[in-house]
Amino acid sequence: RLMLRDSSFRIAFWNTLYYTGATVPLTVIVALALAMALERGIRGLSIFRAIHFFPHIASIVAVAVVWQFLYNPDMGPINMFLKSIGISDPPRWTASVVWAMPAVIIMSVWKSAGYYMLMFLAGLQGIPGHLHEAARIDGANSWHRFRYITLPLLTPTMFFVIIINLIYSFKVFDQIYIMTQGGPGRATSVLVYVIYQQAFVNQNFGYASAMAFVLFMILLVVTIVQFRLQEKWVQFVD
Repeated sequence: RLMLRDSSFRIAFWNTLYYTGATVPLTVIVALALAMALERGIRGLSIFRAIHFFPHIASIVAVAVVWQFLYNPDMGPINMFLKSIGISDPPRWTASVVWAMPAVIIMSVWKSAGYYMLMFLAGLQGIPGHLHEAARIDGANSWHRFRYITLPLLTPTMFFVIIINLIYSFKVFDQIYIMTQGGPGRATSVLVYVIYQQAFVNQNFGYASAMAFVLFMILLVVTIVQFRLQEKWVQFVD
């Protein structure tokens, strides 16, 4: 009851859903697109792979600090570029209630896409090449080959990536703590950040433990639903 009446918890819960609902599909799409580009054997393959995987191994603290500078509303390179192409009033990013969460989402997608790209690349390389060759001979175009060959055979990798990404998205903390401190206002306050504040700032360990248990139950339910959906998805693509 206390959590339901607590506006900080409710706002953090919806902000977490917002962050997760945007980050997970964007990361999956970007990672899959990068993996498919690599799988086709583009020039400079090793360099391309290293460039996109480097953000994942880089320190989240260093990455967040760099992006905080990039997002500077007055002197940041992003807004300077936007002004140079004619956008006179660019977003204020982490200083804006509206744009703070999208700013964190963009950084998070950039940070994690390379890691999931390698997972998708491993899945794509495990698909027998003769299946695509047979489909091409039968007249299937690129979309049909992706829809009826690549996507069904990539389903185990796809759902593994989604589950791992969902778990990481629900427990997002580092970039929020470094870039926005949950602000401006409570625009980027998420569940783990509120748990941290209750436990280590307010010294309210009991309440923080209760919220942590709720977060655990949410992740458990989401994981179970994911496995159920995976079974239905396999039947659909077949």
